[in-house]
Amino acid sequence: MSGDRPSPLVIERILRDRQGIWQQIVAEGDLNALTGRMLASSAIALACYGAVLGAFHSPLMALTSALKLPLLFLVTLAICLPTLYLFNLVFGARLSVRQSLALVMVAITVTSMLAVAFAPISLFFLITAPDYGFFKLLNVAILTLSALVGLRFLTGGMQVLNDHGLLAPAVATAGAAGQVNAQAPAVPAAVPAGAVPASVPAGAASTTDADAEPVAGSAGAAVAGSAANGGTPAAAPTVQTPAQVPAHVPAQWGGQPAPGSFPPGMMPPGYPAAQRPWATPPARRGEPTQRPASMTLLYIWILLFGFVGTQLAWTLRPFFGDPGQDFSLFRSIDGNFYAEILRTIANL
Repeated sequence: MSGDRPSPLVIERILRDRQGIWQQIVAEGDLNALTGRMLASSAIALACYGAVLGAFHSPLMALTSALKLPLLFLVTLAICLPTLYLFNLVFGARLSVRQSLALVMVAITVTSMLAVAFAPISLFFLITAPDYGFFKLLNVAILTLSALVGLRFLTGGMQVLNDHGLLAPAVATAGAAGQVNAQAPAVPAAVPAGAVPASVPAGAASTTDADAEPVAGSAGAAVAGSAANGGTPAAAPTVQTPAQVPAHVPAQWGGQPAPGSFPPGMMPPGYPAAQRPWATPPARRGEPTQRPASMTLLYIWILLFGFVGTQLAWTLRPFFGDPGQDFSLFRSIDGNFYAEILRTIANL
């Protein structure tokens, strides 16, 4: 963004303020307007570049290529977007259809704008070196490079959504948070500086044991009173006697044994490691997080998007128009895109 005024070009905002774009997609703020602007910008840019491609053959081919190239990207998106959305649903991601569409449109917008930026170079070689095979390979390379850059934006946006937890199941996220909260130690009340002694007297343990006896007595009295009134005796609550605390207990541990207070091999029984106040919860140990399945499937979807796009381009051809053949809106479906590219390279 330049200054305080938003740029009228959506591509400039994507390139200058991509984090703002990702945050808008995460918050689902005014996505319809954003997606509409990206759709219009992409269609215009692809139409301009398609006109350059068809200009190699004739003005009529330039007109048809200007219509077919935006159609190629939009039909490929319509075919592959449901697969991306269902992939996310199956593996627990919480992306909406609008978020998925906005993410893919960011990639298509970057691809189309980068391709139209190469249009003057393509037009230059069209004028100075009008060789059909070279011109075709040059523009295939331009579109491939532009698509790779656009898909790089797509993976970056998905990574931002992953950082915000939108690619993880909501139930699993809530359960993990509850587990961390359950294992977190109680925070002791604030104590003024200098008010806490450096050590606890040796008699503190016996005082604790003495304080436990009235509690046990009260529990027994409650059971006895319930039986006397004719009711079913309730189970007496279990009163756990605290483990013996070593002599030196720092105040910051809230009256619990500090790390290293126990001699080696002398950990009291029944003292689970998860309840140690110095134990770090598993989510905070700095262990590398596992890549979510949605991110792995995104790369598979990108390959699928590429295969569908290239096959559809072969179906909608010609875009360039062989100068040795008459104009035709479509050609017969024979061979495939990759065999044609290899044959063109061999002929060069």
